[in-house]
Amino acid sequence: MEKYMVEKLTDASSTFREMQMRMADPDVAADPAEFQRVAKAASDLEPTSNAFAQHQELEKQIQDARAYLKEVQDDYEMAEFARQEIGELEAQQAELEALLKTLLLPKDAMDDKNIMLEVRAGAGGDEAGIWAGDLYRMYLKFAQKEGWKVVLLSSTEAETGGYKEVIAQIIGDAVYSKLKWEAGVHRVQRVPATESAGRVHTSTATICIMPEVEDVDVTLNMNDVDVKFARSSGAGGQNVNKVESAVDLFHKPSGIRVFCQEDRTQAKNRERAFQILRAKLFDLELQKQQDEIYAARKSQVGTGDRSEKIKTYNYKDARMSEHRLKLNYDLNKVMDGDIGPCIEALIAADQQERLKDLADKMVVA
Repeated sequence: MEKYMVEKLTDASSTFREMQMRMADPDVAADPAEFQRVAKAASDLEPTSNAFAQHQELEKQIQDARAYLKEVQDDYEMAEFARQEIGELEAQQAELEALLKTLLLPKDAMDDKNIMLEVRAGAGGDEAGIWAGDLYRMYLKFAQKEGWKVVLLSSTEAETGGYKEVIAQIIGDAVYSKLKWEAGVHRVQRVPATESAGRVHTSTATICIMPEVEDVDVTLNMNDVDVKFARSSGAGGQNVNKVESAVDLFHKPSGIRVFCQEDRTQAKNRERAFQILRAKLFDLELQKQQDEIYAARKSQVGTGDRSEKIKTYNYKDARMSEHRLKLNYDLNKVMDGDIGPCIEALIAADQQERLKDLADKMVVA
């Protein structure tokens, strides 16, 4: 194992033990917020620390086996047995070393966050709105499979079905780490329900995945925000068209507009609208950082350009094509929310690229 890896792993194991000791400290235990922070740090480091301990134990076993081989080298059968054992131990060690390299890769600080999912109809007229609705339902099904909670925050329905735009909050375990790979343009090729001549149309919808942020994460000058109230439209009971419960925000520096009318009360819609606005502003800054990172890496896989067509859904061939991976998936399974295998493949491909970058840096160093 390379020296830099041993140093990093030793530091990680030392920090893990320190976090365990801090969790036993009465002062830390008395502070719920600090205890949660320390427990989270320990939990993140535990797989790395355990794997490194296993690697060290395997190294000791290999050294013992090699010493034994020297002792019995004149005994063919015993020497052959020792060589076989060394080979098996070295194979385990190599597998563990590959895992440790992956565990040492820097973790995206946003990965553990909940998200705001925005699905927006793109090119294709009425069919684009219908397609946006289909994609939104696909993500609802995936969230259900993952055990996540989905809260509808804002929606503008299309006249012929689906949505012009829909925004939802998704709450659960490491939501951003999985759904961030879905950001981009999703293209569909199919015969629309609105097409009488049976011709195949191409339509698009844009997916935006925004990590949920706290008030302290975004500096928001209220003088930059125009706040207006309006009467809600659509289903909603007696309040609809009678009370100005809908909230319309316009952020002047960025040009971002947020309209929220899903709740019956103005206060709740105002809270949700500002929640969406903060997420959008944070996402703008995050996108700038990611553009710099992926441009430097010249990555083929990533959460890069939002205008990039990342997937094509071909209904005639019942195929979903993932362009970054150059792989195809069963369309029926995908639309039923079974997008996990594709996401896992994207994560694995990104890890391989980052490992290659790390190895290249070590060669230069």
